[in-house]
Amino acid sequence: MDNNFKKIYYYVMCVSAFSKEKDMEKRNAFNYLLEHNGIEFIIECYDAEHTLSIEDAVNDLTLVCKNNGGNIE
Repeated sequence: MDNNFKKIYYYVMCVSAFSKEKDMEKRNAFNYLLEHNGIEFIIECYDAEHTLSIEDAVNDLTLVCKNNGGNIE
């Protein structure tokens, strides 16, 4: 499997897990993560984040977004 494909798959998986955990539609979760730097974080920190559980990634995304003006707990 191509490394870029693996990364994209992981990003999609993170957005999906975030949307499920926060009871949001995937489109809304993506827009929220994009607006509050969660997407940027998961791309920049892929090397470390993909070694953690998906639950840890969702927790990290929640914290990053909160630190950037997000209000979803």
